[in-house]
Amino acid sequence: MRTAGRPGEFATIPCERLLRATIMQPTVLHEPTLSLAELRPTHLEVDLARLAENYRIIAAHVHPARVMPVLKANAYGHGLLAVGQLLERIGAPLVAVAYLEEALRLRQEGVRLPVLVLGGIVGSQIPRFLENDLTLTASSLDKLEAIDACAAAMGVRARVHLKIDTGMERIGTHWYSAAALLAASLRARHLDVEGIFTHFANADERDLSHARLQLERFHEVLRFYERHSVPTPLRHAANSGAILQLPESHFDLVRPGILFFGASPSLELPLALPVRQALRWLTKVVFFKVVQAGSPVSYGSRWAPGERTRIVTLPVGYGDGYMRAMSGQAQVIVHGRRMPVVGRICMDQIMIDIGWSSAYNGDEVVLLGESQGSAIRIEELAAWANTIPHEVLTSINTRVPRVYVGDDAQI
Repeated sequence: MRTAGRPGEFATIPCERLLRATIMQPTVLHEPTLSLAELRPTHLEVDLARLAENYRIIAAHVHPARVMPVLKANAYGHGLLAVGQLLERIGAPLVAVAYLEEALRLRQEGVRLPVLVLGGIVGSQIPRFLENDLTLTASSLDKLEAIDACAAAMGVRARVHLKIDTGMERIGTHWYSAAALLAASLRARHLDVEGIFTHFANADERDLSHARLQLERFHEVLRFYERHSVPTPLRHAANSGAILQLPESHFDLVRPGILFFGASPSLELPLALPVRQALRWLTKVVFFKVVQAGSPVSYGSRWAPGERTRIVTLPVGYGDGYMRAMSGQAQVIVHGRRMPVVGRICMDQIMIDIGWSSAYNGDEVVLLGESQGSAIRIEELAAWANTIPHEVLTSINTRVPRVYVGDDAQI
């Protein structure tokens, strides 16, 4: 067992010390700050029935591969617990998250389906994985040995997926030195290698040359099992982009993230599957006024109406995840019509120019989603903010309450 190492090496600590050092306080993530009875005018409506349908569409597309939805970052803003419970009800074989805390949240609320934690780990976390029957990513030889040693000390078997770096340069053992990791996994006595995986850096781009190079490197690694006449673990590589563009990468499992939630992984990549956006971001008018021509609106006085107009104020801002970078670009839907957000987006409020249309205190306004035949898509917000759809969804924070509909949803 390694107790010290070269720079960047994973130092193994005796598992008994890790167990003593482990903080056993409950981990609570993504709790709303308000009860339903106190629901603020701004909230997120999540359609669980649409998510279930998206799952089925992806499953049919990749069959016979199975689907492992990725629920990191509060299930891309949709609500980790509610989405995890939904997937357990509809029979998903397993789910993935980024961090241990996310997996523990699922376990603490009774979700028992297998959970793979995709991210890197530190040694002190290993006992918590094993205590809660969670699947670890073994991204290096040192980490594999630490997991095996800790499982031996605790008298349990660990379940791991081996992470191979084929060109992302994030975590994982390089493809050209992976044989040592795979050989060590065959010698390990207290863990089961359930899977082996890699991650594409560019599968959502038009030019797939790098993605295909990564795929070739992954195949090279997988030949180890054939050469040694041992069964190959579950293979997975396909993220949302690869699900859409690289069917040869589907292997045994696919890992839809943004695609499961109804959006394209890239503004340049058409959404070739009939998945649908599963959320609506709603708010209500809280103030109305007439603004004179030339009178500037919001911080910096960067915008003023060219003529007398009506401005309404909405109780939402970048403090909720409605990005300040969308200032001067964003639109909302008021009574089925698109209206511009004017002036700089504030932390807690935005202003809308409704011209001489009517909108009164308490009227519903749609920030994202469908209303009366109009719709604002996730990809549009991403374009207004000059970012990617993933950031739009994961930026909607827990100050915004989630309300669940569909699938006999409980609020």
